[in-house]
Amino acid sequence: MKKIIIFAAIMMLLVFGAAAEEKINIVATDFPCYDFARQVAGDRANVTMLIRPGVEVHSFEPSPADIIAIGEADLFVYIGGESDAWADNILAGFDGEEKPATIRMIEEVHAVESEHEHEGHDHDAPAYDEHIWTDPENAIHMVEAIAERLCAVDPENEAGYRASADAYIAEIEKIDAAIEEIVANAARHEIVFADRFPFIYFTEAYGLEYVAAFESCTAETEPSPMTLMMLIDKVASEKIPVVYTIEMSSGNVARTVSEETGCGVEMLHSLQTVTQDEFAAGETYVSIMWKNVEALRKGLS
Repeated sequence: MKKIIIFAAIMMLLVFGAAAEEKINIVATDFPCYDFARQVAGDRANVTMLIRPGVEVHSFEPSPADIIAIGEADLFVYIGGESDAWADNILAGFDGEEKPATIRMIEEVHAVESEHEHEGHDHDAPAYDEHIWTDPENAIHMVEAIAERLCAVDPENEAGYRASADAYIAEIEKIDAAIEEIVANAARHEIVFADRFPFIYFTEAYGLEYVAAFESCTAETEPSPMTLMMLIDKVASEKIPVVYTIEMSSGNVARTVSEETGCGVEMLHSLQTVTQDEFAAGETYVSIMWKNVEALRKGLS
């Protein structure tokens, strides 16, 4: 009898222990949403990134398993820009209680029109640019939005979520302050992108001008001969020290400009996706943005 009681007690402890350790599930589409969610959630939730490292965000198509994961999530986090039209369609297919708690991040910030009449642009961009996180202030709003929604979904862990959010926001604020200092003491206030341009929120946040080979994140890879010549002439005549490229780019345009002018080439990472190596190394929004800070310093000197 005593053995039966002890066995029953052990089983109850195992059951209640498993229940106590059960975590909520967060599904995020891209790297910024994933990173902010995991930073706020810590070990209190399971966080999944649907668009795997190295995958092209703009051409991503969800698998049936992805759709199931979204439906089973306690919280689904996505940007809601042009590249996420598939997510809007999936969410529209859920009825009532089937739809997970959702954060559509583009609604949490002031969206900026991406079509600007800047020298060197030769592509009609969508109405709004989706790269909202490139402005650290927007990144802070995104972290805050995740914390608020997690507190509603999992109120028992509210204190932990808020503490984690505050800590990460403090790190982002350090980045913002560093960029402000660089811009305030800069010799120039214009950057040249010999590549696609996903940094409209960034440049507007810090009062920077820009010239780019392409408007926003177009699918184009080769600029017109006129655009290429414009970039070369501008860099040469103004003795611009650095042209920028972005992650996962061939870098062909930047190399051509560099070979013709002798300028340096630096990468400004948009963070929309990361490589498998970056993911395995544990890169975060903060760690990558600090690298961007140093790259920006070289271009504005």
